Amino acid sequence: MIHAQRFRFSGSGLFLLSLVLVVAIYWAGLQGSWLFDDYPNIVDNHAIQVHDASLSSLVGAALSSPASEFKRPLASLSFAANYLASGLDPYWMKLTNLAFHLLNGLLVFLLTRVLLRSGHATTEARSGVVAALVAASWMLLPINLTGVLYVVQRMESMANLFVLLGLIGYVVGRHKMLALTAPCPPTSGELGWTHLSTGNRGFILCLVSVTIPAALGILAKETAVMLPLYAFLIEWCLFEFARAGDTAPVSTSETPKVEHRDRRIVVLFLLVLAIPMVAGLAWLLPGIIKPEAWVTRDFSLTTRLLSETRIIVDYIVWTLLPSPDALSFYHDDFLISTGLLTPWTTLASIAFLGALLGLMIWLRRRVPLAALGIALFLGCQLLTGTILPLELIYEHRNYFASFGLMLAIVPLLAAPRNEPFALPRHLALGGLLACWTTLTAFTAYAWGNPLRLAEDLASRAPQSPRAQYELGRTYIIYSHYDPGSPFTQLAYAPLEKAASLPNSSILPQQALIFMNSRMKLPIKDAWWDSMIAKLRMQPPGVQDESSLNALTQCASERHCDLPRDRMTQAFTTALSHPNPSARVMATYGDYAWNVLRDHVLGERMTAEAVRAQPSEPAYQITLVRMLVAQGRRAEAKKVMEQLMTLNTGGRLDNVLTELHGLRGMKEGADR
Repeated sequence: MIHAQRFRFSGSGLFLLSLVLVVAIYWAGLQGSWLFDDYPNIVDNHAIQVHDASLSSLVGAALSSPASEFKRPLASLSFAANYLASGLDPYWMKLTNLAFHLLNGLLVFLLTRVLLRSGHATTEARSGVVAALVAASWMLLPINLTGVLYVVQRMESMANLFVLLGLIGYVVGRHKMLALTAPCPPTSGELGWTHLSTGNRGFILCLVSVTIPAALGILAKETAVMLPLYAFLIEWCLFEFARAGDTAPVSTSETPKVEHRDRRIVVLFLLVLAIPMVAGLAWLLPGIIKPEAWVTRDFSLTTRLLSETRIIVDYIVWTLLPSPDALSFYHDDFLISTGLLTPWTTLASIAFLGALLGLMIWLRRRVPLAALGIALFLGCQLLTGTILPLELIYEHRNYFASFGLMLAIVPLLAAPRNEPFALPRHLALGGLLACWTTLTAFTAYAWGNPLRLAEDLASRAPQSPRAQYELGRTYIIYSHYDPGSPFTQLAYAPLEKAASLPNSSILPQQALIFMNSRMKLPIKDAWWDSMIAKLRMQPPGVQDESSLNALTQCASERHCDLPRDRMTQAFTTALSHPNPSARVMATYGDYAWNVLRDHVLGERMTAEAVRAQPSEPAYQITLVRMLVAQGRRAEAKKVMEQLMTLNTGGRLDNVLTELHGLRGMKEGADR
């Protein structure tokens, strides 16, 4: 017993030491600044920047995220809470992210421990040590760094907090259900009732664990919808739908097939997984197979599926054997697969994933925990790595998937001393931990300074338009718009390189035009020509829309003196594609009203933006102001009535009060 207690303490002690190590490594990265999607979601999202905790402010913040149609309100509320406590300071935002990462590490430790007791030949005492190694490895993985230091990806870490809680609850519930086997039947009505009650409590815990945490997690990010699938994979690999009294694979490495299924568990997954999955596919597929769903992407559904096979294999390599060049944050330089042999690694990746799937099935009865790890990794890729028209690659998509890989390899490498090749396996695990820790430490250090990070990422991905643009943009920030600053001259090379790279957006051209205009320096015609040519080639994407908005704002605030004919040409080109975006129309309306002083055009474009996206209140607010400014009070009141229908939870109370108080709304009539 003393020996077992020592093992349990060493497992907990090892986990606590790993927490200290993770904090020490990430501490250097907390000093950094904002990056990429942090700007639209937090920095430029004024609804997040609340000044009180009133219901209307909180509802407005919760429904403000531009990242998803589902708004991810729980994550947005956490950003608003950070703002209330410390303002727009990325340090405290990142520190909060680190706290979530440590909490997730604790949940990984607890989940691994209960899984080890379910499907691996290990004692209760040793399971703590192995679980601590799995949790430490997962927390130290370089591929998970963006889930911590990239502020906006708190969405991912928060969603997985609920996923991990749900999985722990499910496994504990199954243990309760399967622990009911007794050597003889109950001898009294009271004992029989106790027996039945305990079984029901275990099933209720399973039911609650795969539903409520999933629903809460989706409020942070949609990836939490995968919780029922992960629970199903645990059931398939470890419990085999066994019912109390049957042989079930608990604490064994190879067991006979379960003869009888627990119908409650079968029905549970039918209701929470099979039926929702079929319904979801029926809802998604009609839109996905339409060509217009892919017009803003440089890949189709077919080329995406081909490319993702290579990307998933890359994720495995980047998780287990990462290199600095591979983990470059920006992956817009990825070569899209256009056929099985273009490039040839596409077919090789398909063959590898097929072999991995076969290995998973073969291991299911021999090493069930390793099979489960592979299943969780592959299952995690089904949402973001298949048919949805998302961007191809993001490292943070492996925040949960990497746990699957750790579950598959770490227990095998952390073998007991009496097993064959134990020493080489221990050395391999130690080497991997050292590699992961070192790379995470160096990368976290780079993230601690905006200029150091921009230079580091640009060197890791020299052919990435985004990496080169971000380096140029950082030089512009450090120049403070001083033409004589050395940073001014440094900015041109990466921005012009980014502009010339294939498949780049108009961000680099916008930055060059913006910089020279702010500094009263000549603007090259080639920059305008290149920007307009890109807008003509395909419908503007999110970055193109942001670029046009930045130029419009600079011109409206009189910081930039931009040629009006060029700006008008850029807008008309962007709007020449079928079904133009509401954001571009609204931005053009803003430019026409405030810069061109063409109120007719400004109002018309804003009204078209409202018709294109009636659920966006910002466009209707702008239209009301335009109508009031023209003295058209009756029309403004009609738009106000539409706007009031969007006032969910009073989130628009303040702006509605402001609009009602406008002079033109109080007095006068249509003129």
